[in-house]
Amino acid sequence: MSSRIFQSVIVQMKEATKRLIGVIDSDGTVVASSELALVGSNIGVFPAGAEETGDKVVKNFGRTFKMLGSVGSQFDYAVFVDGEDDFAKTICIMAYIAISEARIYYEENHDKCAFVKNIISDNILPGDIYVRAKELHFVTDIPRIVLVVRQIGRAEVAAIELLQNLFPDKQHDFIISVSETDIAVIKEVTSVIDSKLVLKLAATIEHKLGEELGLKTVIGIGTPAKHLRELADRYKEAQVAIDVGKVFDTEKTIINYENLGIGRLIYQLPTTLCEMFLSEVFKKNPIESLDQETLYTINKFFENNLNVSETSRKLFVHRNTLVYRLEKIKKLTGLDLREFDHAIVFKVALMVKKYLNSQESKF
Repeated sequence: MSSRIFQSVIVQMKEATKRLIGVIDSDGTVVASSELALVGSNIGVFPAGAEETGDKVVKNFGRTFKMLGSVGSQFDYAVFVDGEDDFAKTICIMAYIAISEARIYYEENHDKCAFVKNIISDNILPGDIYVRAKELHFVTDIPRIVLVVRQIGRAEVAAIELLQNLFPDKQHDFIISVSETDIAVIKEVTSVIDSKLVLKLAATIEHKLGEELGLKTVIGIGTPAKHLRELADRYKEAQVAIDVGKVFDTEKTIINYENLGIGRLIYQLPTTLCEMFLSEVFKKNPIESLDQETLYTINKFFENNLNVSETSRKLFVHRNTLVYRLEKIKKLTGLDLREFDHAIVFKVALMVKKYLNSQESKF
């Protein structure tokens, strides 16, 4: 990455002088140059024994050098300019200043990204967040949203770069590779957070990754973070949104933690408690005794808010046929779905069963 920074600065300086400008590493290999043909070639190691002036500019081999990131007699890189005259010295110092500033700017941004990754990964103590944020000039109390983009099937390394291009403001937005499949998107937002705009943002991410890379994704959205220290919790929420959605809303590709409803509670219950609940609800017959047609009828009945006429219309059956099916369910389970309290218990029971099935499939 450093060589890209060096090359960018040198290309801009090339407009101001016809002198050859470049950067070498500790082995003497040219890593950036105003003449691209020189990149990769070796011009010899840094002339450590050469005469140094007071400002640590070294002249040798018909070139002027100045170390970058030196530690004692060791160094990472050195700037060089063709010539040993005063003009070469001036250009060399100017190049050194410009490259150093660009390098510091990049490293600070890189450190910010690493800092945010440490926060969401719980790799930093809460008390240290304030200290590090101050060091990095990081505003702590600006609202931010956290999205987790999970790649399904196959994962593409290029997804990171695509998202970085989609969110180019590296001072305020952060794209972090969390695992082989998961990418965290932390975006700074205004004080008034519109959930519709957040969903639109997620839809844009999904569309871009699908259209340009052919990726299938699921995106989880956490609740807004009002402070930097809340990012870890919001990141976990976005992960939970994906995991819960995978159980209860399998058709959804964008899931907001705020909209998980009762599924969020069921997902946190111990399996033993869930099994006890099912055995208590279905005392007459286990839930497995219901065939697929009956379960389909039940789900349609719930979708239509327990409305018999509307459900029969959607199922393309006579009203009396639906009533007969509901009576059959009542005999099998002891629950009359036309009664609100019974319907709630049955709905929760179906969700609990889905959750148990998802847990079994993990093993």
